[in-house]
Amino acid sequence: MTPQDLEYFRDLLNHMLVEAQHNGDSTIEEMTDTQTAFADPSDRATAESDRSFTLRIRDRERKLITKIQEALKRLDDGEYGICEECGEEISLARLKARPVTTLCVACKAKQEEGEEIRGS
Repeated sequence: MTPQDLEYFRDLLNHMLVEAQHNGDSTIEEMTDTQTAFADPSDRATAESDRSFTLRIRDRERKLITKIQEALKRLDDGEYGICEECGEEISLARLKARPVTTLCVACKAKQEEGEEIRGS
């Protein structure tokens, strides 16, 4: 991977990190702003369902932030773009599609095949 490629991914990951942190902060603000008492049980159930959905989204954002931070660390350590499974370079196309990935296409496919077999 060229130094320009590395800089591109560093900028992309930093942008993703700022965006994910901002989304997480806004989710928390939204949740604290919607503290309302509901007279109707249906309204309360809808509000609780919405809150649960929002919390799931927030959890996904938190996990994404961790993955982004780990990818930035791999960049710093010179390990970014190397498949953790086989040690081969991960294609630029895959990294552009999923900048936090740690597996090449072939190893990810094998992993998913194993998950399908175990899930059956």
